[in-house]
Amino acid sequence: MMMSAEVTTSHDRHSTRARSANFAFFTTFMIAVGMTLTFATMVPAVASGRILEFSVAWIPQLDVALSLRLDGLSLMFCLLISSIGVLVVLYSYSYFSKHPDHARLQWLLLAFMLSMLGLVTADNVIVLFVFWELTTITSFMLVGFDHENRKARISALQALLITGGGGLALLIGLILLGNLSGSYTLSSIIANGTSVTSDVMYPLILTLVLIGAFTKSAQFPFHFWLPNAMAAPSPVSAYLHSATMVKAGIYLLMRLQPSLGGTDLWFYTLTSVGAITAVWASLMALKQSDMKLMLAWTTVMALGTLTLFLGSDLRITALAAVTFLLVHAFYKCALFLVIGNVDKRTGTREIDKLGGLVRRMPITSCIALAAALSMAGFPPFLGFIGKELKYEGALAIADEPWIIVVAAVSANAMMVGVALTLVLRVFFGGVSSVEPASRDVSPLMWIGPLLLAIAGLLTGIFPELLAKSIITPAINEILTTRTEIKLSLWHGINVPLVLSIITVTLGCVIFWKLAQLRSLIHRSVNHLLIDGDGSYHWMLNVIQGTANLITKSLQTGSLSHYLTVVFTTIVLVLAVALIAQPVSFDFDALTAIDPLVGVVVAVMILASLVVGISTSRLLSICALGIVGSGVAVLFLFFGAIDVAITQLMVETLFVVLIATVLTRLPRFPGKQHPGKAGSLRDASIAIAAGLVVAVVTIAVALSPLDLGVTEFFEMNSLEKAYGRNIVNVILVDFRALDTMGEVAVVATAAMAVIALLKVRSHSQEQRS
Repeated sequence: MMMSAEVTTSHDRHSTRARSANFAFFTTFMIAVGMTLTFATMVPAVASGRILEFSVAWIPQLDVALSLRLDGLSLMFCLLISSIGVLVVLYSYSYFSKHPDHARLQWLLLAFMLSMLGLVTADNVIVLFVFWELTTITSFMLVGFDHENRKARISALQALLITGGGGLALLIGLILLGNLSGSYTLSSIIANGTSVTSDVMYPLILTLVLIGAFTKSAQFPFHFWLPNAMAAPSPVSAYLHSATMVKAGIYLLMRLQPSLGGTDLWFYTLTSVGAITAVWASLMALKQSDMKLMLAWTTVMALGTLTLFLGSDLRITALAAVTFLLVHAFYKCALFLVIGNVDKRTGTREIDKLGGLVRRMPITSCIALAAALSMAGFPPFLGFIGKELKYEGALAIADEPWIIVVAAVSANAMMVGVALTLVLRVFFGGVSSVEPASRDVSPLMWIGPLLLAIAGLLTGIFPELLAKSIITPAINEILTTRTEIKLSLWHGINVPLVLSIITVTLGCVIFWKLAQLRSLIHRSVNHLLIDGDGSYHWMLNVIQGTANLITKSLQTGSLSHYLTVVFTTIVLVLAVALIAQPVSFDFDALTAIDPLVGVVVAVMILASLVVGISTSRLLSICALGIVGSGVAVLFLFFGAIDVAITQLMVETLFVVLIATVLTRLPRFPGKQHPGKAGSLRDASIAIAAGLVVAVVTIAVALSPLDLGVTEFFEMNSLEKAYGRNIVNVILVDFRALDTMGEVAVVATAAMAVIALLKVRSHSQEQRS
């Protein structure tokens, strides 16, 4: 009977999870399909030059509105995000069909999709930053989806810290850019043209914005986090790290090029960083034996190439960047999903263990072949057109074009070698050392990559399908000029074609000598003193070591030590502020003091001296009570009767309670008593604190009264807070915020207690 009940409970739990997963999939899939169709219907209007805008007030006091703008550039990204999202969601439904957290994955994919759509349509820099950080958070959850895997947790944290840190730099840069332009609206900033570039703040703004873009799009020296993020499942890698999230930095560079581009600083920074990233990532791709890691490094290479071409403001380089962005999205997402199929059927992604999969996985093999040919730039795929445009754009750059051409040819040749390795060795090579399943994957797992491979083929044969409807409107927004784009598969015999032939030839040689090259790259990399990953972990160790040192110095467990640190810090901070901005005192403005006040102050000084020299706890607390009571009397002298009564009640209660406790404690042990030196130190700190606080208080009292806050509350108390009594309005508003914080703290503590109780009850059930 007990076994039957356990089986029934397990079956019910499985059924509940299945229903939850189906509902999450259906909701996410339908939303993605609906958005894709909606954006597709907007293509004719946007292609004709129309811009769709939506805005609603969010924080009007700060000139922040929830503004969304759909133009040619944002529409291109929206179509990529939503359409590829449809295919990935469909793929993941079968890929995770038996996973207990399938529903959670679907909701995370939907949240990430909406965040990316908000990012590329935001027309306010603050709104853009909000969506930027939402993509960081959702991608962190997706990369760490398999949270029981330590590698996944470490990789997710690394991606979060690097992209999140870059996001903070971006926020500062966007705020400075908005202040300099006089508006936080992106379209207004771009409409100002290059006026920003002539300002003295331009280098700082550009540096901060580029840090945000480079960290998001894995540019040198922040490139290492993306391959590590391959700990994520294959559908997540296909969506985040090939077509969408890593392109956010590229989108930002495209969007801000009219405002921040056109300078030598922009050109040389993007060109050099992009070239270094592309060549280094290509070398690292050849070094890998894991198919997924190999593809990850080629993604870094592609992002470096895009950054390189965005350094120039020429029409041909913009065309090369936009076309290659689409090419990369098609073939890279398809290949990631293909690798997911291989991993699902064979249980490994190691190239050296795989071979001859075409016999068992014919459909997946054909898709891999088509996507790899587009990746290598073979006709008639769109990848061939993209490669030709890249070479044409590299030759058009006036400053040292051959350096860029050599970098582009080297990177592309290594990509040809990678593409041939993925296809010829894995699918058409020798017999695999692992036995794959007897059949190919289900249609839901090959329909998505098949459609992407077909898209790469059809757009290569009929490139005008993209040229007029998608590419031209996007380039018009990047260059802020109207232009006509024509794409064709054949441009005749020219220099780019010769470079393509050289690229393919070098790629074949690389494939032929891959084993020797891999060994050479391994030896060379091992001789590096430090790499990106090593720098990251070294920095984390430094931060942790510094934190440990500070904690060890401050958290000694001694209350007197804590008070010493706190009051010393107060004294130093106030003293530095007074030295940095000296205060002149007009003592003639002070009123005369009643002689009785002097008597009370003298008594308080004597009581303070007793506290400093006494070795009796009871005597010390009584002396402190005299000081507090003296403060209450001073309040009475200056008319603050309510404060005086409160002070007196608190002091009385304090003395009674503490005295009751202290009578049960022994006298100071020798080791705990501060001694003469300690007493002198404490007295010095106390006197210094009293002096700096007194000086600050007198300075404030003698300063002219600023009525700005008073006028603000007078004007807004009734209009915005709906209260005629200004004091009540201030109390209610601030108390409301204070109470909300207190409720949040209590609620958090309650949830923690509930969680602990559940864990404890669960542990007790397991023991029983």
